[in-house]
Amino acid sequence: MSKSLTDLRTFLELLRQEGELIEIDAQVDPDLEAAEVHRRVIAAGGPAILFKNVKGSPWPCVTNLFGTQRRVELAFGKRPLQLVERLAEMPHTMLPPSLGKLWQHRDVVKSLLKVGRKRVSRGKGLAVQDSPAGLNRLPLLRTWKEDGGPFVTLPLVYTEHPDGLGSNLGMYRVQRFSDDTAGLHMQIGKGGGYHLAAYEEKKQAMPVAVHIGGPPAMILSAIAPLPENVPEVLLCSLLMGQRLRTGRSNHSPLPLVADSEFILVGEVQPGARHPEGPFGDHYGYYSLKHDYPLIQAKALLHQQDPILAATVVGKPRQEDFFLGDYLQELLLPLAKVAMPQVRDLWSYGETGYHSLAAAVVRERYGREAMQSAFRILGEGQLSLTKFLLLTDQPVDLKNFKQTLEHVLARCRFATDLYVFGSLSMDTLDYAGPEVNKGSKGVMLGLGEPVRKLPTDFQGTLPPSFDKVRVFCPGCLVVQGPKFADDRDAAAALAKSKALQDWPLVVLVDNADQAARSSVNFLWTTFTRFEPAADIHANDLKLVRSQPSYTPPIVIDSRMKPDYPDELFCDPDTASRVSKRWQEYFPAGGIEMGDSDRGHLD
Repeated sequence: MSKSLTDLRTFLELLRQEGELIEIDAQVDPDLEAAEVHRRVIAAGGPAILFKNVKGSPWPCVTNLFGTQRRVELAFGKRPLQLVERLAEMPHTMLPPSLGKLWQHRDVVKSLLKVGRKRVSRGKGLAVQDSPAGLNRLPLLRTWKEDGGPFVTLPLVYTEHPDGLGSNLGMYRVQRFSDDTAGLHMQIGKGGGYHLAAYEEKKQAMPVAVHIGGPPAMILSAIAPLPENVPEVLLCSLLMGQRLRTGRSNHSPLPLVADSEFILVGEVQPGARHPEGPFGDHYGYYSLKHDYPLIQAKALLHQQDPILAATVVGKPRQEDFFLGDYLQELLLPLAKVAMPQVRDLWSYGETGYHSLAAAVVRERYGREAMQSAFRILGEGQLSLTKFLLLTDQPVDLKNFKQTLEHVLARCRFATDLYVFGSLSMDTLDYAGPEVNKGSKGVMLGLGEPVRKLPTDFQGTLPPSFDKVRVFCPGCLVVQGPKFADDRDAAAALAKSKALQDWPLVVLVDNADQAARSSVNFLWTTFTRFEPAADIHANDLKLVRSQPSYTPPIVIDSRMKPDYPDELFCDPDTASRVSKRWQEYFPAGGIEMGDSDRGHLD
């Protein structure tokens, strides 16, 4: 990333120069319409979109800033990747320390000297300070039909610990309720949630600053799975290659990023909660309405002519997917330093990232791999991982079919499949019995293969199962009755003699769709099952307090009656967008993708 990319405007200018930004002059409704335009464009791999005339707002809105790998590289480039790799090398190459070794790493040292915050007296983001806030003027999007209202979808929420024990920059969605109130989806287990708990213990209001726009590095840093006590602003500064400019306002005690487009400043009173949601989330389903902290807005700070940055999430792959994968590449070298027994690690964005991860680990003695599993599942946001695949052999983890085939060929299910029940889970994963509650699974595939995987299915399914597809060697996708009609279908399927040679079977509602691509398989399988409730086997015994499974292993990934609805575009909105496409893009050249199935397929 160029050093000059210290605010949204410089990034937009770069996108213009590179032909990666399209401007829409026609008036567009922020209620559903803008989001559907966005989804059509991103499904076709199109450019960032600047909506210049947003109905009901004096300000424009830009979306799809990071919707391709190329735009992510334009925003951040190779320098951060190279710098982090050099940082990861230092513990191995700097000891014992010497002046010569320090000189060899002078580029890293020079970069570290620029890390931090720089206090400025004036900043573009502090130019206008409106109080009362007037939040109804913001061009906030409502992105899905059942959404509870308009949301800030790229919120950069800054908080500090009341005792001076660090800061947090997190991306917690913000729902506008009125001109001066908003809901803050601050999940448990995240840095901002810890700060709020500390304030409420003291019976004090927590100051909050919600930044919108600003340096692209702020967005990446806000979603980064950093250790709890590592400030995200330091990563932001490191990515930028210079100190983050901050200023002050009489409306807030917090330092405010001076180059933001908007800054909503306010506070959360102790115990103040309000129903927030529903919201069409990145898992591809609605997250439901629950009570969350209530922000009382004191002021809205902004530039003279601000631009609101927004995104649209939903079924993979959306804009957040490209950011998430870049972030994984960036932080992997540091993860290896923190967890030296881990050789490679990848979380699958197609599952919402937290539903599935895979790792290559060391196995120098028996069951060392499980130490690595516990280490991964205890590390920051990786602790939200629902299912973990482990091997000690080199494999391309980004190639999911290859990884799954590799593990299935080596897994001894009697001893290598672990399920841990009654645990805390990702707030957005509704597969468990209650919000924030569920279970985890670990599957080992160590050493040399123990079985030859079948590639063709030639048996006959039981009568109630009407379709079977091969996803990869060793793994079948079977279509069966709806869960509401037959809750025990997965357990019965595991007993079928026709499946005895297949180590893994996934029971779904639509086999053709689930097996059509790796993206489809990952999303369908891992967002719709909970290990403790939905893993079945031909036989299950308890050996030394551990479940011992006899394959086939059947994962029940059918939609359950209490699961939130899958995200689909509103038909009326889809029709309106189709009719107006030429009006949005009179010069042509912008392909209209399929927003409902273009990503999964």
